[in-house]
Amino acid sequence: MRAPRHHSLLMLMALQAALLIACRAEPPRPTATPTSPAAPAPADQQHPSEELSDWRARGSAALPLVPVDADPITQVDVHPSFDECFAGIQSDTGASPDYTPFAPVIGTHCAGTDHQEIEGIERVVFLGDSVTVGTPPNSSSETYRGLLADRLAERFGLEAPGALWRSWNALAGTALVKQSGDFWSCAKWGARTDDLVEDGSQILDCFPEDERGKKTLVVMTMGGNDIAAFTKDGAEGMPVAEVTANVAAIVQKLRDAVAHLKDPALFPGGVQVVFTNNFEFTDATGDVASCPAAGAAGFDRPWQDPRALADLVVWMMEQYMAIAVETQSDLVFVLESFCGHGFHHDDPDNGCYRGADTERWFDLTCIHPNPTGHAELADMFMAVVDE
Repeated sequence: MRAPRHHSLLMLMALQAALLIACRAEPPRPTATPTSPAAPAPADQQHPSEELSDWRARGSAALPLVPVDADPITQVDVHPSFDECFAGIQSDTGASPDYTPFAPVIGTHCAGTDHQEIEGIERVVFLGDSVTVGTPPNSSSETYRGLLADRLAERFGLEAPGALWRSWNALAGTALVKQSGDFWSCAKWGARTDDLVEDGSQILDCFPEDERGKKTLVVMTMGGNDIAAFTKDGAEGMPVAEVTANVAAIVQKLRDAVAHLKDPALFPGGVQVVFTNNFEFTDATGDVASCPAAGAAGFDRPWQDPRALADLVVWMMEQYMAIAVETQSDLVFVLESFCGHGFHHDDPDNGCYRGADTERWFDLTCIHPNPTGHAELADMFMAVVDE
């Protein structure tokens, strides 16, 4: 059993690099060595970015791409490509995920993928980190978890949760009550990916034996604290090869967790999973100082090789898509959708600029949504569920 973590507002991601986010950073802890065949041991003589390119290429080639049953021409007509959805969005750093090798089916709403027919839901489980729990200065009535719960209750005829479930316990970093009506929450401030099935056992806590026969929808945000942790490790001098291996282990843990949830032998009622990739507040500029609280939070220590950090995060986000395709789960595009709504939202020279009246979707902690961001996140989840 590991010691309790310190929950700070530290997220040392993308320091002069690209595309990262977090929820709360924590002290380093041991990370397992990856066992995935798609993650070869790094070669000492390679540049770290070449190393990651090699990983990405091998990982893509090893994935079982899921064929589309519909006629290809019809499929193109109905489902847009990722590039069509985000044609006007680009990273100022030049680093961005390439999802094409995984052949995802993109929803017509462009909010995420469309791999599942989500229907007949009998209960809803929220897993993940502080984005899902909710955080000050937002109120409990403004979090995406509560907003989405109301819409899901109406959509599936479920008993809506009460006020205590929508609120959070600031000492425990969790919902005040775990279960209310047909809704459960096992998300926790500072959670990392291994908390899903190992250290924190979020899945076990939210799936008691007598609930496993019900068809369940799992909603999840996860990965921001992992990014914060390995970004901090690299900034403090951990060798890139070791950080790279740790990132591969994080990805494998998410893959194992989602596969676990989708296993009908373990959950005979069936589980459908919708999870996000990770947003970031710099609008793909890497300018962490754009958030006024960034310096106080410790976002000012760069990696020696920022390109290697950018490549690590891009590879990680690509593997999120790989997991969604492999497991036929759905991925919500918060990285791409929030780009242009960060602390460069009013900069017309930014590659994610969306216009003069564009709102910021992040609160003053830099790393959590504000009320508008939570409402937009609820809309994105709902669009994926509905299609």
